[in-house]
Amino acid sequence: MPASQPRKRAAAKPADSQPFDFNLDAVQPEQDHPPFRVHWGGRRWTFMHLAELDVWDVLELADAGDVAAMVGAFRAALGEQWGDFRKIRMPQYKLRRLFDAYREHCRIDEDGNPLDGQSEETAEPAAS
Repeated sequence: MPASQPRKRAAAKPADSQPFDFNLDAVQPEQDHPPFRVHWGGRRWTFMHLAELDVWDVLELADAGDVAAMVGAFRAALGEQWGDFRKIRMPQYKLRRLFDAYREHCRIDEDGNPLDGQSEETAEPAAS
């Protein structure tokens, strides 16, 4: 019979109160991310700023193509307003113009990169 090997113990998981390498809870934006307000169908709509959207929702849409990503971003940005917004017939040319205006407000180009070569956190918000 082989000599008994010492058992390997799993490293104990440190408690949440123990030191850590990075505190994501403490990260705050370096600038405000104001909402984007639109008048459509006789009503005011408020879109959450793209930088404030749940990143997991946005990333899932990235591979779905431009139109699907655009619609998905609007769905996420409008939140509970989406159902009512979606009920209004929208010609495709208006959707494209809306998306262009939203991107400009959020200071990103068509590929999602910050405008003017600035990082998202240091870019100045577009004038409203």
